[in-house]
Amino acid sequence: MVEGAQGYRIAALQRKPLDKALAQASLVAEARIGFALSGLEGDVPKAMLYAASGGKALRAFLVLESARMLGINPVAAAGAAAAIECIHAYSLVHDDLPCMDDDDLRRGQPTVHKKWDEATAVLAGDGLQALAFELLVQAECGPRAKLNLLMSLANAAGVRGMVGGQAADIAAETAAVPLDLQQVMDLQAAKTGALISWSALVGPRMAEAEREPLSIYGAYLGLAFQIADDVLDAIGDVATVGKAVGKDAAAGKATFVSLLGLDGAKSRAAALVEEACDALSPYGEEADTLKEAAQFVIARTH
Repeated sequence: MVEGAQGYRIAALQRKPLDKALAQASLVAEARIGFALSGLEGDVPKAMLYAASGGKALRAFLVLESARMLGINPVAAAGAAAAIECIHAYSLVHDDLPCMDDDDLRRGQPTVHKKWDEATAVLAGDGLQALAFELLVQAECGPRAKLNLLMSLANAAGVRGMVGGQAADIAAETAAVPLDLQQVMDLQAAKTGALISWSALVGPRMAEAEREPLSIYGAYLGLAFQIADDVLDAIGDVATVGKAVGKDAAAGKATFVSLLGLDGAKSRAAALVEEACDALSPYGEEADTLKEAAQFVIARTH
């Protein structure tokens, strides 16, 4: 039996300081995933729960906070929060495989293919992707809103989004001409930004409300997040970051740091965060925690 899957209880979330909100989002997502996997035997469900545990839960937080801000009880959005963490975890499991980035460490722990084996890692990723849509069906909203959630997540996670961005990133490693800044921005908007943007839009999608402010916020936040990742890869250490660093420079990849310089990359990230926060002005003080999250994205050390 998968450990830690003996049922769950989710309390309604109120707006809290970011650290508490992130911790609560992690508990909500992991509880839903654990419950869904309870009673299943074998290495694959164990690897799925392992892969989906221990992260920052930023995407789950964005789901729950955008829902709360649009007047939706975050408990109703818990299925969506768990779903996006499943998609994110699956992408990391596959990204770490020898045929992709070939990493041994993730979140300070052995990657799934190192703790188990490559076949288990592939199947765990496949299982997490499928589980995401099972969990998303549990979002408590009208049928039109739910269909929109399902379709938009499929697009954000697939070849129009994350998968397409990952494919472009792999192709860029052997391209005769390095990518320019706009190409890197387009690539990362798909690879990293699509899931972050989707998360920020769950609230208005469930409420069938105006999306533009959170759409702008999510787009800028996703780019700022990737710039921060590039900075951490350039100057971070393995013990703090929890994964291998320095790989981009060693591979000669075009990144925000290689194209803008370290200080230029930091300045661009700060400007993006400012624009993301400005986009939230229609929500007033209700958006304070989302603004705090934007600052956290570029101040984090892992």
